[in-house]
Amino acid sequence: MAGLSVAHRAALAHLITLCPPPLLDGLRRAVGSWPGDKARELGRMLVEAGQEQKRRDLALQPLVPMFRPRPDGIEALTFPASVLPRLWAVARESELDLLERLDRYAPDAPVVADRLCLAAAAAVRDRPAAVWPEGLAADQREEGLAMLARCLDLAHLARKALNHLETWLGRPDGDSLADLRLAIRDAAEIHEDGAPRLMDILFAHLRDAALVLRLVTQTSGSAGRDDFLSGTEMAVFIQRLIDGISVRADRIAAFRPGPDAATEAVARLEDINWCAVTLNELDVTLEMQPGSAWGQSVREARTKVAKRLSDTIRGTSRAVEAALPMTRATLAGRMTRKVPDLTVDPASEALATAEVQVRMLGSVHSAAAVFGCESDRKRQADALVGMLGRHADEAFDLIHGGEVEDVDRALALMDIVARFLTHLQAPEAARTVRRRATATIHAMPPYRASPEAA
Repeated sequence: MAGLSVAHRAALAHLITLCPPPLLDGLRRAVGSWPGDKARELGRMLVEAGQEQKRRDLALQPLVPMFRPRPDGIEALTFPASVLPRLWAVARESELDLLERLDRYAPDAPVVADRLCLAAAAAVRDRPAAVWPEGLAADQREEGLAMLARCLDLAHLARKALNHLETWLGRPDGDSLADLRLAIRDAAEIHEDGAPRLMDILFAHLRDAALVLRLVTQTSGSAGRDDFLSGTEMAVFIQRLIDGISVRADRIAAFRPGPDAATEAVARLEDINWCAVTLNELDVTLEMQPGSAWGQSVREARTKVAKRLSDTIRGTSRAVEAALPMTRATLAGRMTRKVPDLTVDPASEALATAEVQVRMLGSVHSAAAVFGCESDRKRQADALVGMLGRHADEAFDLIHGGEVEDVDRALALMDIVARFLTHLQAPEAARTVRRRATATIHAMPPYRASPEAA
């Protein structure tokens, strides 16, 4: 059987360069079981491509994360993803005899990798169209090429710095801090803006953006004060975090719980927790002056988030009481007592809205401490757990007493009560409600009065 044509190989080679490593591995495993010459040829192409990606990721390791946006949305120096395979293609052309050393992870592999980065920097300057086509992100192309070349010039420093990154983010001793400051000075000697470009590279490797504070505040003995740091080239990293806090604070303040807000509530919870972590890191690492621009921005954002949290805390009990109302049942003659209304529709908008608020109340315990409302949150949560427990007890008494017309509806409401308790971090109380519901289903089939049960 004939193999792949030249056109097929060219098209497949281009597609393969766009595949991330996990997808490439999956394709290689899948193609390995296919019959035929074309499948075998494609398999060889995938194996070669996987090897080439490993070489590329080792050689360009300091810059690889810069070819994708930050998952947290914080502004960062990034380049188009399609530039990376082009950059590697031109970098490797003049160093083909050295590539095998990257495969063996030989002792001189870092030296080879640094040499390839210098070759890549030269290619960016001499053959920009081969690395970054003119039609690709044209508005940022000129500046992006200049930044890419500078970052590649600093790759050898960044490669060494990444080996110390974990120490710098933890509890660095005097020697470790000296290494950090020396790396910053060396970068500044290579380029006028070398220090912030080196920090851009390190920032790209941080999953938690707030950790960059631990780096920038250690770049000099005075960098822990915002009045000093705001006038330096490192100020941009603090500003990015503060901008991120402000954007999230606006989204949090604009959020309103509703029956269709479950998905948005999850996103706002992420925003709240991110703001809490970042503000806590700011409090610990930076001496923020109340009257400074940064201090005012942080104070405004903190106020917005705290108000939204306080409104949620205060409003959750009311929402639950409205969604799970009480009604009056006759005891004897004119005597009545309040009991759970088990005729409520389990799919009601009020219950859906209440669940959104309960989920938020139970999920912000760590953040609430940062925003000064944890004691109020805990008090409200504990009161709700008690109220829901009593509601379930009385509901099961009604069910077992034969006072409920639609047992299926009542049990559906108990399942919602159990979910509420789970959201409120009361798993034992939630398990108790679910066990009682299961026991009721098995022990009381004659009382199931719904059309389905009939």
